Amino acid sequence: MLVSDILFGTGEDHADQPAAWFEGHWQTYGELRASARSFADLLSDAGVRPGERVAILLDNSFDYIIAHFGALACGAVEVSLNTDLKSDELRSLLLDCEAVALVTKQKHAPQWLDILEDLPNLRVLITDNSCRHLAAVPTHLAVHPLGTLSPRVPTGRSFVQRHPSDLASIVYTSGSTGRPKGVMLSHANLVSNMRSIAEYLALQPFDRMMVVLPFHYIYGRSLLYTHLLTRGSIVIDNRFAFPVAILNTMEQQQVTCFAGVPSTFSILLRKTDVSRRRFPQLRLLTQAGGPLAPTLQEEIIEAFHPAKLYVMYGSTEAAPRLTYLDPDLLPSKLGSIGRAIPNVEVIIADENGHRLPPGTIGELAARGPNIMLGYWKDEKSTAAVLRHGYYFTGDLGYEDEDGCIFLTGRARDIIKTGGNRVSAKEIEDRVAEIREVAEVAVIGVPDEILGEAVKVFIVAQDGSLTEQRVRAHLQRRLASFKQPKFIDLVDSLPKNQAGKILKSVLREAEMSGVAAKLSPR
Repeated sequence: MLVSDILFGTGEDHADQPAAWFEGHWQTYGELRASARSFADLLSDAGVRPGERVAILLDNSFDYIIAHFGALACGAVEVSLNTDLKSDELRSLLLDCEAVALVTKQKHAPQWLDILEDLPNLRVLITDNSCRHLAAVPTHLAVHPLGTLSPRVPTGRSFVQRHPSDLASIVYTSGSTGRPKGVMLSHANLVSNMRSIAEYLALQPFDRMMVVLPFHYIYGRSLLYTHLLTRGSIVIDNRFAFPVAILNTMEQQQVTCFAGVPSTFSILLRKTDVSRRRFPQLRLLTQAGGPLAPTLQEEIIEAFHPAKLYVMYGSTEAAPRLTYLDPDLLPSKLGSIGRAIPNVEVIIADENGHRLPPGTIGELAARGPNIMLGYWKDEKSTAAVLRHGYYFTGDLGYEDEDGCIFLTGRARDIIKTGGNRVSAKEIEDRVAEIREVAEVAVIGVPDEILGEAVKVFIVAQDGSLTEQRVRAHLQRRLASFKQPKFIDLVDSLPKNQAGKILKSVLREAEMSGVAAKLSPR
């Protein structure tokens, strides 16, 4: 089975069944299939060949679903990109994946318009037919308006036969070196994981998922895949900045499922009247994207009762799910990420890939049909994590006597904040661009809303540097989800004898509440 079959494999008897709701109206499986076929034809007519990369810079919408499945149907490799990226970040990723087509909208033109001349592989731009900036697009690019998709007569002639082992998607995720890594996921990787998720959640055609997580995020995309795979439906609402609106939509559309990262649930609990509402159709909640405090888990269970809460764990490299905690075990296993999902093996391993006994801390490692092909054009990083037949996640933890896994830390310098993986080194590199900075260290600190928040420690060369100047620089250089919540200007940073900054000391100071001992200025 291919990823495109999740949409196109739906029988004609399901054509009139609602598939997705967005901005006040529904589209059926038949309508989405017809538009996606037209999109596949458009790409094929534009010369996009099987295996070439089609970049998608779109918010969650019907257009995203159409572009995503249409690109896969014509044999292309889809690359969904974060719509919050700055121009420099976007340029870097488009160059790296050698995208030949970019699907986007006018609202994102400030990010892509000025970099088009820098992309030698890009041949096709697909955007709004009313885009005001088309006159400024380089003449070598073939421009196709999104608005012409629906009226086209879909032929399906561009459908290309691919193999489940073929590359389907490149998903960019921050690496510990600060350079984003392109996780290569095959059709088989993605489909196998979606089947496993659908199995342990027992998803049914009547299920309706409330989607507030972006589709460029692998967790968010898994919601799209799993509910179309099981002939269910999704409700898309991008207004989470107004969380009460989300709750209203959940009530109006009678959703049965809701998914979020720690910050999603924290915001609903702290900034809405969710505890006074009732959602009689809601049967399950899923959470991933970072650690969820046990106290918050208990609040969620109470606020959304009788819906069941599934605490889950995974990574982009696992397409994305690796473990889940059965809701019935939550009272006795608070803080655990549970056990392996169906068809996947998860162990706590030593450095040679040997399973460690219960209670012994080691690195969480996994193997199964969902594990990535590797990192795009990065054999060194691939070899570092795919070894001894396992994918080594970089997360440390232990198994208890019942086989439930508890995480204790991370082996690599990655911060999980608000469901995003952020490289500490990338932020450090940007801070170091400021002339007055002598030394810098970035860590993640516990945060009730974000799971982890970014904190920056800076030793300045003189007294002229201010927090405001640092923030202004970072706002120009980094996406919003990478911005630090805390910035401390300090006289010195703890180091070992070799002069290496001891981030462990910084973390311990934060955890023990004695960060003041670091001599803040």
